[in-house]
Amino acid sequence: MAILNVFFSALRILDDNHHLGKYSREKELKLRERSCIVCSIFRRWDVYKEGIPHCIKAEHPLALPYEVRFSFTKTSEFLLTATKGLTELNLKGLAFSTEKWTDIDDIRNVFCNKTTDISEYVEKHWRDDDFFGYQYLNGVNPILIQRCTVLPRNFPVTDDMLFLRGGKSLAKEMQDGNIFLCDYKRLDGLKANVINGKQQYLMAPLVLLHKTPDDKLMPIAIQLKQTPAEDNPIFFPTDSEYDWLTAKIFVRSADFSEHQLNVHLLRTHLLAEVFAVSLLRNVPMVHPLYKLLIPHTRYTLQINFLARLLLISPSGVFTQFASSGGEAMITILKRSMSSMTYRSLCMPEDIAERGMEDVPNYYYRNDGLMVWDIINRFVKGVLGHYYKSDAEVSQDSELQQWIQDIFEHGFLSQANTGIPQRLSSVAELVKFVTMVIFTGSGQHSAVNCGQFDYGGWMPNNPISLQLPPPSTKGKTSEATMLNTFPDVNTTVQGMSTMWLLSKQSSDFVCLGLYPEEHFCEEVPCKLISNFQGELEILSTAIKTRNKGLDVPYTYMDPALVENSVAI
Repeated sequence: MAILNVFFSALRILDDNHHLGKYSREKELKLRERSCIVCSIFRRWDVYKEGIPHCIKAEHPLALPYEVRFSFTKTSEFLLTATKGLTELNLKGLAFSTEKWTDIDDIRNVFCNKTTDISEYVEKHWRDDDFFGYQYLNGVNPILIQRCTVLPRNFPVTDDMLFLRGGKSLAKEMQDGNIFLCDYKRLDGLKANVINGKQQYLMAPLVLLHKTPDDKLMPIAIQLKQTPAEDNPIFFPTDSEYDWLTAKIFVRSADFSEHQLNVHLLRTHLLAEVFAVSLLRNVPMVHPLYKLLIPHTRYTLQINFLARLLLISPSGVFTQFASSGGEAMITILKRSMSSMTYRSLCMPEDIAERGMEDVPNYYYRNDGLMVWDIINRFVKGVLGHYYKSDAEVSQDSELQQWIQDIFEHGFLSQANTGIPQRLSSVAELVKFVTMVIFTGSGQHSAVNCGQFDYGGWMPNNPISLQLPPPSTKGKTSEATMLNTFPDVNTTVQGMSTMWLLSKQSSDFVCLGLYPEEHFCEEVPCKLISNFQGELEILSTAIKTRNKGLDVPYTYMDPALVENSVAI
């Protein structure tokens, strides 16, 4: 209790000073001296699992820094939403049922109690090839797909196997930039989970897609394992209905694991926590970087604490009910970590690197690049106001310690990631801070907020599968498909969790709004106003565009993007 009193007293001292005027070295040193006891006791790094980004050391939520904890409203609503979802499922007697689904209408009857406009569209179109392809552009995992100019050696697709609309050869279509690849190699060779006492199955597919003359992205070949073999056939749209549909189901299940562990957990949640902890440890409250970034850390440490407790712990929902839970989970995270680069976290470079600059109907790219540019101009203006030369950046010891902490504890001192170990110029600082804000706001929204839209209808996004994939063609049926789907309890636990994680809180703060006024000077306040104006214009443009779409893309609409990783 005495330590907690010291903690809260120190935070009150810091809070009294957070409206101080222009940043100065004197103010910084005084504040840093008074806050060092808080930093040393309560803002230490911890290692949850070797080989993945480090996290804050905390035994329970009340041990987290006060300024990043849930509000009373957030806490109450989070618990109520979780309880309500599970209660509704329990009332149907499904949450503990280990039975298999015997009729797809039974899944529909559970699903219809909680739907969105998009989830209803998914339920109607999940079998369609064009919708399967569309999800690689605008679903919850829009960063795996890349343009294919040369087929991987382990994916032996030839012209005589394919029917390409437009009548061109595969080689010609690759040359013209119309062939795309999705490779789930990170999932290869993993031991899948055992759920309800039954062995589950997790594939590592390769998927080839074709941009047709009418600008649809259509799957044209699927190989479910990485190594070609007689018992690993390549599936095509010309195969029987259930052979082809089953192949797509295994791909969608693999995408669930790739999305949840790499795209969502690692590349937004865990990185956002690293950025937040390093900020709290190294940067005093009067520093312009602190003022700029602290709104973008709101609730992140607590939501990650709860994720480690309720989702990926030994008793967590993901560990118990996902095919990639358990042993596979940490392996996937480590593999994802080893392949992550700074370029892939910077949206303009990532889009270019994947060859996706001119693919039509890629609303994630269109909206995301606009959000990135608006954030970048804002960051450049604010930091340019305080740092007048590259030398001022190089000589800022707190700034250098911040980036060094991120490099060491977030990227595990791996120089091959391209993450800077120090910042030598204003331009480098602006780019990195843009990435930090974008990761916790726009990127997180893009990969989080559509989870129930695209995953609430389980057949489109199975959390697990419990039959092996077909080793020969012509033997699948609707009964095979139903037997492959996860059991009833696995399905409803997955649905409930995705519903909870897609739910917007009533104290949601959208991108660019700053209820707590950390800046009080004229220039940064004017820049904030301009930032908000640009975001509002973009939001209006996105809403106007969406009126003409069968499936509106809302996840990068600034009015719906949260300032931070808060759910």
